[in-house]
Amino acid sequence: MPIIDRGSGPPLVLIPGLQGRWEYLRPAVDALSASFRVLTFSLDGGTVRLPPSPFHGFGGTGKPDATYKVEPDATYRPMPDTTDGLDRYAEQVAAVMTHARIERATICGVSFGGLIAVRFAAQHPTRCHALVLASTPRPALRLRRRHQLYVRAPWIFGPLFLAETPWRLRPEIRSAIPDARARRQFSRRALRTLFSAPLSLSQMAVRARMITSVDVEPDCARITAPTLVVTGERNLDHIVPVEGSSEYLRLIPNARAVVLERTGHLGSITRPDAFAALVRAFTEGQRHAAA
Repeated sequence: MPIIDRGSGPPLVLIPGLQGRWEYLRPAVDALSASFRVLTFSLDGGTVRLPPSPFHGFGGTGKPDATYKVEPDATYRPMPDTTDGLDRYAEQVAAVMTHARIERATICGVSFGGLIAVRFAAQHPTRCHALVLASTPRPALRLRRRHQLYVRAPWIFGPLFLAETPWRLRPEIRSAIPDARARRQFSRRALRTLFSAPLSLSQMAVRARMITSVDVEPDCARITAPTLVVTGERNLDHIVPVEGSSEYLRLIPNARAVVLERTGHLGSITRPDAFAALVRAFTEGQRHAAA
């Protein structure tokens, strides 16, 4: 389990989405690391045992721009089931923080990662300084019929899902990145990431089933951390409906909302600097309020 440790400042744990690979959030990692010490990783459903931190002796501050690898022990199981999967992902977040010698951090979950962030914040309230949910699916979301087919036979229908994704995202990307040359650069970077960090359709299917089988609504009532719900514009998010993400405003006490303009589901990577500015303003406001 490679752990990415970038930047300096207040700690922030960034949890990736359904694809499970941190590399797809690289623009957000780069932007956030200008203001935060960002910890991120690729999702792994196994039970993780971590050795002593390699940064023991750095006073728990970590080393900027570091990448270090942790090997799981014999209890490792690569495929989480849908009954305890979120618990095991939340355990992974806690293990990463402990390994980096961080007691409390802002927990930021993007898309499916937001469900993990909700579970972690409910189970570990003293370790969650603030909670950021970006384009997070509603609790106990019901998949569309064709997406149910993708989940049942990912190796057959998964390629169709991947093939249709660029068409669904095209309006959002055009809005977020008006310049045609910049859009081409964005597309080339996305293709390079796809080849360098290949997706597992079977694991994506497991996570998709988890979205429909695990209800985090009871977790929401237990969250005590200040919470920011980030969505794109209603007419641009064709992956997770904005009204579904907005349910967390009702479920989590004192949660507040913000819209990342000119974006839909991909705002954290199509407009990473704007996304990082929203997160920074929110966390700074919480620190000032506490002071």
